Amino acid sequence: MIRAVRHLGPNWYACVMGTAVVGTAGAGLPVPLPGLRGLWTGLWALSLLMLVTLLAARALHWRHHADQARRHLLDPAVALFHACLAMALLAVGGGALTVGRDWTGLPAAVALDAVLFTAGTATGLVAAVAVPYLMVVRHRPSPGDVAPAWLLPLVAPMVSAALGPQLVPYLPAGTARQTMLAFCLSLFGLSLLAVLVTLPAVVARLLTGGPPPLALTPTLFLVLGPLGQSTTAAGNFAAAAPGVVPAPYAEVLDVAAVLYGVPVTGFALLWLALATALVVRAARAGMGFAMTWWAFTFPVGTCVTGATALGRRTGLAVFDALAVVLFALLLTAWAAAAFRTARGLLRGRLLAGPAAATPAAPAKAPAPAPAPAPT
Repeated sequence: MIRAVRHLGPNWYACVMGTAVVGTAGAGLPVPLPGLRGLWTGLWALSLLMLVTLLAARALHWRHHADQARRHLLDPAVALFHACLAMALLAVGGGALTVGRDWTGLPAAVALDAVLFTAGTATGLVAAVAVPYLMVVRHRPSPGDVAPAWLLPLVAPMVSAALGPQLVPYLPAGTARQTMLAFCLSLFGLSLLAVLVTLPAVVARLLTGGPPPLALTPTLFLVLGPLGQSTTAAGNFAAAAPGVVPAPYAEVLDVAAVLYGVPVTGFALLWLALATALVVRAARAGMGFAMTWWAFTFPVGTCVTGATALGRRTGLAVFDALAVVLFALLLTAWAAAAFRTARGLLRGRLLAGPAAATPAAPAKAPAPAPAPAPT
C-alpha cells in the first residue's frame, strides 16, 4: 500500500470533485427526475468516501514519499493541481447540505459543510498565493507553457464564493450573516479578477501555438470552471441576500446575477463548442484515456448549476433546457471517466510510475570497406 501511493498526485482529487458535482447538479435540476434523488445522494456519499480515502492515501504519500511530494510541488505541470484538494473539500461539503442531509440529517450536514468549507477555503486561498509564487520564483514557465490548468489555483476561491451562501441561513441573524455574504463576495472578486488577467494568456497560447498535446486536450474544459462557477455564485448571492442585507443591495445583487450570468454563459457555450471540436479532433488522432478526462466533469457541472440559477432568476425555459442538456453531457462524461479510472486502477496502470527508459542497443560498427582489387 505504501509503495502504491508513491505516484499518487494531487490531480486525483479531481475524481472527488467530478463525482460530487454530479450529485449536486442532479439534485438541483429544474426538471426533477422522479426516483433519482437517492442516486444523487448515493453519488455524494461515494464522493465523501473517495475524499476520505484520498486524504489518507495522500497523507501516506507525504509521510513515506516526501521526496516525490516535493518533486510534485516543484513540477510546474503538477503543482497547479494542489488546488484540487481545496475544491474537493468544498464540493463534498456543499453536497452535504444539498443532498447529503437526506442521509445524515440537517444538523450533521450543516456541521460537515461548515468544517469542509472552512478547510477548503483556507486551502484554496493558500493555493491561490503559493502556486503562483512558485511559478514566479521556481518554475519560471515560458510563454509556450501556458495551459488551461493555470486557472486551477485561481478558481478555488470562486468555488468557496459559490458554496458559502448556502451556509448563511444557518448563521446567527445580523452581523454574522452579513459578514459571511461579504466574505463570499470578496472571494468572488479575488478569483474573477485573477482569472480575467490569466485567461487571455490561455486563449492567446491556443490561437498562436496550436492545439495542446493529445493527452492534455481535455484540460481545455477547465476554462468552463470559472465561467460556470461565477455564474452560480452570482445566483447564490442573489438568493441569499434578501433579509440579510438592506433591500437596495439585495435588488442590485438580483439584477447583477442576470446581467452577469447571461453573457458569461454565452461565452461558456462558445468555449464549450470550441473545446468539444478540439477533443473530437484529438480523439480521431488517437487520444487515449488519461486522468485529464476528469476535466470533462466538474467544469461542466458548474455550468449546469449556473444555468439552473439563471433559470430560477429569469423564469426562462431556455435556461432550464440548457441545464438538462449540460447535465446529460456531465453524466456521460462522468460515467466514461469513472469507468476508465476504475479499470486502470484494477489493472495497476494508473498508480504505476513512469516507465523506465529502455537503453538503446549499441550501434553496430560499420563493416570495413573491401580492399581494392590488385591492378
